[in-house]
Amino acid sequence: MTDLSPSSKALVPFVSVHNMMQLIHHIGIEPMLVGLGDYIEADFRRWELFDKTPRVASHSENGVIELMPTSDGEVYGFKYVNGHPSNTVDGLQTVTAFGLLANVANGYPVLLSEMTMLTALRTAATSAIVARLLAPKGAHVMAMIGNGAQSEFQTLAMKAIVGIDEVRLYDIDRAATAKCAENLAGHGIKVVACETAEDAILGAQIVTTCTADKQYATILTDNMVGAGIHINAIGGDCPGKTELAPAILHRAGIFVEYPEQTRIEGEIQQLAPDHPVTEIWQVLTGQATGRTDDKQITLFDSVGFAIEDFSALRYVRDQIAGTGFFDPLDLLADPEDPRDLFGMLQRAG
Repeated sequence: MTDLSPSSKALVPFVSVHNMMQLIHHIGIEPMLVGLGDYIEADFRRWELFDKTPRVASHSENGVIELMPTSDGEVYGFKYVNGHPSNTVDGLQTVTAFGLLANVANGYPVLLSEMTMLTALRTAATSAIVARLLAPKGAHVMAMIGNGAQSEFQTLAMKAIVGIDEVRLYDIDRAATAKCAENLAGHGIKVVACETAEDAILGAQIVTTCTADKQYATILTDNMVGAGIHINAIGGDCPGKTELAPAILHRAGIFVEYPEQTRIEGEIQQLAPDHPVTEIWQVLTGQATGRTDDKQITLFDSVGFAIEDFSALRYVRDQIAGTGFFDPLDLLADPEDPRDLFGMLQRAG
C-alpha cells in the first residue's frame, strides 16, 4: 500500500494566531518587544545587503492591499497586508496580515505565519528603537494620539525599550481611550486619559500619532509642537493620508525608513521631492547624525518597511525552534521523483 502521508520536505512550520498569542505569553510581551527591536536593529545595520523596493500596493476607495518583499541574499521574505480604516464599523480589523520566509538557495518556504499580531508588535518595536535614538535624553512621558489597535503595543514598547513611565492618551472616540487605559492597567505605567490632543501633549517628550482615516488630516497643528520633542508619526501610511501640518515638517529633522516609499506614503508626501531626510539605518551605523541638540524637533516619518517584517519573521522562526508553538502545514507537493508530479496525483486517487 502506498504511503500518501506528507514527507518532512512537504511540511512548513505554520504559526497561527493562537500559536502566536501563546508564544507572546511564553516569552512575555515586553521581552518580545525588546527581542524584536534587537532583530530589527541588527537588520537595519546590514541594510545595504537587502533587496529594497517600495511595497506593491493596490488602492481602492475603501483601503489598500499591499505586498512587501525583501531578501538578504540567503533568506527571502514577504508580507501580505491590508489597511481598511472603515472595517471597524463592521467589526473587522483595520489591518490584517500574514507572511512567509523562504530559502533563497532552493526556493522552499521555511516559515508561514500570521502577521496581524506580529505587525502590531514589530511596528511598536521599530518606533521604540528609533525613539531611543532620537528622543531627548531622559524622556519618560509619551503622548499617544489615537488609541486604536496599535496604541497599547506602542506604549509598552516605549516602556520596555525607551524607559517611559507615563502615557497620556487621547482619541476622538472616548471609548477607544477607555479601552486603552483598561488594557494598560497593571503594566507598571502611569496612564492619563486626556480630553484634547493639546492636553495629551503637555509634558510629553515623545508624541506618537496613530490615526486611521484615509485622508489628509491635521492631527498636530504647528502651534501644538514645542521645541525639543520627538514625534513618532505612524498613522500616515498611504498616498493622500497624513497627520501633521506641513509647517511642523519644515521645523523638524526628518528621519525615514526608505525614502522612495516614504515620499509616496508618508508625511513628507506634503513636501518637495528633494526635501532633505535622513535614513534610520545611516544613524544606526554612524554614517549620519541623529538628534543634534536639546531644542531640535525630531520626526520619525514611519510608514513601515519590508525589512522590519523580515526581521520579525526571522525572530519568530528562531523562537519557535524546539517548541510546540507552530503546526506542521502540508504546503508543498513532494513526489518521490521530482519530475513525476502527475504520478503523485494519480497515486493519491
